[in-house]
Amino acid sequence: MKNTMTAKNHEAQEQSLVEHLIELRARLTYSILAFVALSCVAYLFAEDIYGFLVAPLAETLQGENRRLIYTGLTEAFFTYMKLAMFMGGFLAFPIVATQVWKFVAPGLYKSEKKAFLPFIIATPILFLMGAAFAYYGVFPMAWKFFAGFESLGGAGGLDVTLEARVSEYLGLVMKLIFAFGLCFQLPVLLTLMARAGLVTADSLAKKRKFALIGAFVIGAILTPPDVISQVALAIPVMLLYEVSIVSIRMTKKNKASP
Repeated sequence: MKNTMTAKNHEAQEQSLVEHLIELRARLTYSILAFVALSCVAYLFAEDIYGFLVAPLAETLQGENRRLIYTGLTEAFFTYMKLAMFMGGFLAFPIVATQVWKFVAPGLYKSEKKAFLPFIIATPILFLMGAAFAYYGVFPMAWKFFAGFESLGGAGGLDVTLEARVSEYLGLVMKLIFAFGLCFQLPVLLTLMARAGLVTADSLAKKRKFALIGAFVIGAILTPPDVISQVALAIPVMLLYEVSIVSIRMTKKNKASP
């Protein structure tokens, strides 16, 4: 009798595992299809997206005959493909996050769902804020700095003129947007770590000096080698670090209150 019950329990566990794997496959399929479909749609508007991303540089390089160039036969095509995939991933993120939530939520208690849902909602919002900060705040200053190295040739000399490759420019833009969007997830990451007991508000407050050094190191790694971009990333990271400390304390206070 006992062996029969054990066999039934084992069979039930196997069925439950298979059902979870089937659901996981379905969630992944929906996410991939959403990414592919939105990337295809984004490719149809690739020129409009290109125009939007190149606008800060166009405002900096005002004048006649200013342009971006491509030196390889397939360079522009593959650049537009990468741009479409980048935008497709950006647009598909809410759908992917929803699929992750639908897969994880059934295994959570009501209190856990209530606790984690704000983080799922905050993640795309913070990423969008980081991308907007990069586009409207950092790009104009950084492009003006780099364009400042143009110069007129003296007697018998040659002019130094910027003619950037379209793949390099858009690659740099997408890298910066992703970097700023990723760094703006700091409050979500640290608050979740605090809920898991890995960090506390007091421990983070005591490590501000190390966080400041880390912010400038991250800025040096993720941004171009200029002081403007590095400082422009490091300052928001430190502000978000302080926001994380406040968020952790508020979360702890709400958890302790009846």
